[in-house]
Amino acid sequence: MRIIVFSDTHGNFAAMHKIIKRNGDADLFIFLGDGLSEFRKLKSHYLDNNMICVKGNCDFDKELPESMVYVLPDGKRMFLAHGDKWGVNFSVENIYEKAKEEECQFALFGHTHKRYYEQRGTMLILNPGSAGQPRDEKPPCYAWLDITPTGVIHNFVNL
Repeated sequence: MRIIVFSDTHGNFAAMHKIIKRNGDADLFIFLGDGLSEFRKLKSHYLDNNMICVKGNCDFDKELPESMVYVLPDGKRMFLAHGDKWGVNFSVENIYEKAKEEECQFALFGHTHKRYYEQRGTMLILNPGSAGQPRDEKPPCYAWLDITPTGVIHNFVNL
C-alpha cells in the first residue's frame, strides 16, 4: 500500500496539485493541515482518490477534526494530527504517547515545517515537512510510505 503524506502548504495549491499528479496511483493521500482551502479545491478535482485530512492551527473549520485515528485495510492504526496541540515544536513525546495510547503503529504530524522521522520500537513517527513553506533549509517536500507484508519503507520527496 502506497500512502502519500503532506502538510503545511499555506495557500500553495500548485505544490499540492504537483504531489497528486506525481502520485496518482497512490492508495491514500493524507494531508496534515494548514492549507485546508486548497485541499478542498484539490479534492473536488480528484474525487476518485482516497484523501483524508486533519485541520491545522491556521485552518478554520469546526467540523474537521484536529486529530484522528485512521485504520488501514490491514488493521494497522495511524494517529494523525497537525501537531500544534501536542507540543511538537519542542518534542515528539506527547504525540508518541497519544499514538501509543491509541494502539497505533504510526504517528504522523505536521506543524513544524521540518522533516522528521523516527522508528521508536514498533511505531513509526513522521513529519513530512512542508510542501509550501519549509523551515529546515531544505526544499519543499512531502513523504511516502510503502506498507508491505515485510515492513514499511519511507522516503521524503523534494518538490
